[in-house]
Amino acid sequence: MRKAINHLKKSDPVLRAIIERVGPCRIEFGEPEFCSLAESIVYQQLNGRAAATIFSRFAALAGDPVTPEGILKLSDEQLRGVGLSKQKSSYLKDLAAKTSAGLLNFSRLHELSDEEVVDHLTQVKGVGVWTAHMFLIFSLRRADVLPTGDYGVQTAMRKLYKKRKMPKPDVMEKIARAWVPYRSIACWYLWRSLDIKTL
Repeated sequence: MRKAINHLKKSDPVLRAIIERVGPCRIEFGEPEFCSLAESIVYQQLNGRAAATIFSRFAALAGDPVTPEGILKLSDEQLRGVGLSKQKSSYLKDLAAKTSAGLLNFSRLHELSDEEVVDHLTQVKGVGVWTAHMFLIFSLRRADVLPTGDYGVQTAMRKLYKKRKMPKPDVMEKIARAWVPYRSIACWYLWRSLDIKTL
């Protein structure tokens, strides 16, 4: 991690200022397994506390850790009863069915390139590129992912790099060029910068 921090501080003065304000990188990782992807589906478009409540109710029904079999035995009524929308319930069932059928193989993901992981995961209904990027960063611990579709990263770039409007992916790629091969770590600092009121 020290190597990554030194590289980012040297290559980008804006990021250096953020790193000095935020302090050590305390990125928290999950495991690259079925349960983590199911959890990220539950968390989509919800604030942390509401999502955590729904996920713990869901896991109490489906089994902890959540498995494809645990999800497939639940009815739509049971899923709605823990606070899952009809849409999210269908995403979770699709994830469970595809994993059960062997179309999704979590034990092989570490062998795949970032692009291949995105292709592999986005075959599931409701898993888009953003969810796949979060899985790459926080579960597979890939150090060089730039989630151009992430609102927090866009907001932080707009603010810190003095852009008049939200930066488009090509502008984001340009800003992040200096961060290679540690763009995931840089993004973690951008997210943290949004928590610091005076930046």
